[in-house]
Amino acid sequence: MNESEIKNILDLHVKWINDEDSGSRANLYGANLRGADLRGADLSGANLRGANLYGADLSGADLSGANLSRANLYGANLSRANLYGANLYGADLSGADLSGANLRGANLYGADLSGANLRGADLSGANLRGADLSRTDGIMSFGPIGNQKRIGYAWLDKDGKAIIRLGCSEENLKNTAAAIRLKYGAKSTYEAMVKLAAKIIEEQK
Repeated sequence: MNESEIKNILDLHVKWINDEDSGSRANLYGANLRGADLRGADLSGANLRGANLYGADLSGADLSGANLSRANLYGANLSRANLYGANLYGADLSGADLSGANLRGANLYGADLSGANLRGADLSGANLRGADLSRTDGIMSFGPIGNQKRIGYAWLDKDGKAIIRLGCSEENLKNTAAAIRLKYGAKSTYEAMVKLAAKIIEEQK
């Protein structure tokens, strides 16, 4: 797909967003956008399912609510991108730069995030189940812990403080530790592991 075709699709998509009669939602299902320059592009709600975005520059782009399931985003630049509520089910994000990205409520189920940079990314409410976080910078998984053998996640908020997710709970270290003490008592292995995870992730600053 050449630059002129991409520009036309983006222009029509913006009109669609603005509810103009001549606009149409961007349908880039399976499109080859390898290495494309999409910096700052507004692709909110677009269909990019299975698209090849290998090495594409999407820094600062608005991809909120976009369908990127099974997309190839290997090595893509998504720094500061808005991926709020985006569907990234099974997407290949290995080696991608997601630093400072908004991933609130994003579906990352089964996504490959190995070697990705997630420093400063907002992962509040994101679905990380089954995601590959090996060698990922800015987030870590730990466990299984507790009777329910839960897998926990730790990452840094915008102030560089650890956020811990255990099951449905997503809190800072202080609140997480307090909840664990209330449920399991003082100096439990559960609390020790959570504190260790927080210490490790905060040392990545």
